[in-house]
Amino acid sequence: MKLNKLVAAIGMAFALTAQANSLPVIDAVLTSPPMVPPPIKRDHAAKVVVKMETVEKVMEIADGVEYMFWTFGGSVPGQFLRVREGDEIEFHLSNHPSSKMPHNIDLHAVNGPGGGAAASFTAPGHTSVFNFKALHPGLYVYHCATAPVGMHIANGMYGLILVEPEEGLPEVDKEYYVMQGDFYTKGAYGEQGFQPFDMDKAIKEDADYVLFNGSVGALNGEKSLTANVGETVRLYVGNGGPNLTSSFHVIGEIFDKVNVEGGTLENHNVQTTLIPAGGAAVAEFKLEVPGNFIMVDHSIFRAFNKGALGMISVDGQEDKVVYSGKVAENVYLPEGSAVQSIPNGRPKLVATSKDDQLLFGKRVYEANCQACHQADGNGIPGAFPPLAKSDFLNEDTTRAIDVVIHGLKGPIKVNGKAFDSIMPAMSLSDEDTANALTYILNSWDNNGAVISPDDVKERRDEGKAIIMEGSAH
Repeated sequence: MKLNKLVAAIGMAFALTAQANSLPVIDAVLTSPPMVPPPIKRDHAAKVVVKMETVEKVMEIADGVEYMFWTFGGSVPGQFLRVREGDEIEFHLSNHPSSKMPHNIDLHAVNGPGGGAAASFTAPGHTSVFNFKALHPGLYVYHCATAPVGMHIANGMYGLILVEPEEGLPEVDKEYYVMQGDFYTKGAYGEQGFQPFDMDKAIKEDADYVLFNGSVGALNGEKSLTANVGETVRLYVGNGGPNLTSSFHVIGEIFDKVNVEGGTLENHNVQTTLIPAGGAAVAEFKLEVPGNFIMVDHSIFRAFNKGALGMISVDGQEDKVVYSGKVAENVYLPEGSAVQSIPNGRPKLVATSKDDQLLFGKRVYEANCQACHQADGNGIPGAFPPLAKSDFLNEDTTRAIDVVIHGLKGPIKVNGKAFDSIMPAMSLSDEDTANALTYILNSWDNNGAVISPDDVKERRDEGKAIIMEGSAH
């Protein structure tokens, strides 16, 4: 009986070997974010050879802020891998000789202990090889699982592997790769210079940065995703974590279809989709009108204060029926309306020196301006202009006062880049306005001017809203 089982086992092994040997061998196409490899056109399984390298390297996490990232393929997130259901993958993981740490890879698409982690444990200067079969279609996270696991993930060691179903995916016009991660640094958000990893903050889940594709502005300005009106876009969205769940949303769009948690379950007409740490989703939508569509984590302070913000720039012809833009603006004074206040019986602190103005002005800025113009004054490319080294701001401080207290409409150029949005009049006191502007003008290499409450009062009486040439309103 034992002999029969042994013969059967040997026969099965030979059969499997023969099957593996009969598969065509192809090299995997790996792409760095936000790009993805082309759709798979073949109608048969293959042996796919993947060669991926772990690299530890210093890169910018924000403008003027450096961080030691641990990466798959030199980018955060790591390279995108695309295979087909039924493919047999031969995975080569190399750890660059300059690395200080051993690394491995846990692919959530693997059926096997550790997702390949134990088989791929690799010391610096070595290569490990293991094999697996892609049994289940879906979009899956991969990450490093070397102890301490959280630290390796927090330093950027994650990415996505797409296992296409045997029948393939429906054709779309554009596909992009977006992956969120939370980062923990010794310095606060935007604090300049090299910032090391902070384990205490990571354990407390107190993230300094929440980012798409590894850095503030990775998907903004010239790095924005692009598409045209009428095109269908498919976003492969992952969440490396290590801690935070993502509330992924595109402002001004509705997802026609979402593959929930990267699987086969579809949801339709979705506004925001939850993506757990270590999870993914596939979101598809058709673009009906042109403009800038902002991708955010709708845990919204993460978007405007911690970096989880990207952009899709859409060109094409307007459709005023689908979206008109503003067609009128009128003063609204409901009957009996009045501004009411309740005295608090406590005197307000008044600035008596420039140092006081800088201190109080920073508080006003953080409470009223920072969400749009950011803690470092660099704004949000394509959406909110920079205040740092701003030629527009430094050229005319009287105009700067008018912009704050009376508002601005129409296109402007700041540091050579065009912006076209509305700056509403701010409901600030003369003193708060003076302090905020003094803080701004004395920060980020601006001209160092001092604005007094009397300067603001004069412009409140004599100034008016600024309407730039080319304004539609």
